[in-house]
Amino acid sequence: MTAGDDDRGRRERQEAGTGQGDGAQGMTPAPVKASVALASLEALDVRVGTILAVDEVPRSEKLMRLTVSFGDHTRTILAAIKRERAEPREIQGRQALFVVNLEPRRMAGEVSEGMLFDLGYADGLTPVLAVPERAVPDGTRAG
Repeated sequence: MTAGDDDRGRRERQEAGTGQGDGAQGMTPAPVKASVALASLEALDVRVGTILAVDEVPRSEKLMRLTVSFGDHTRTILAAIKRERAEPREIQGRQALFVVNLEPRRMAGEVSEGMLFDLGYADGLTPVLAVPERAVPDGTRAG
């Protein structure tokens, strides 16, 4: 399957009533993945950060560069949200969850220092941010 096939499939699912704004009515949840040891989950460092800036990545059709505050430091995190949102910059100023202990990864000539934790993409839905219930200090850990 090519990226184009994936995009077409996502559009078809959205048009069929499993897209943004419909509460995912009619969506069949994916099977639950295999069990993992609690230590595997605890190895992930998921934290709340505030998205300070959302900028274009010049050499990419998919990636946006997020500058994210984690309280005592900021990080650059590349996220493939350019095609997923009509206005990717709408998330600027919002708090969201990020995985912060992944190995740095070079993409489109830039280095990403973590991963935006969003919901829906794997199920063909228009992704939404995973956010805290109310504002918490940047750097607050999940778990």
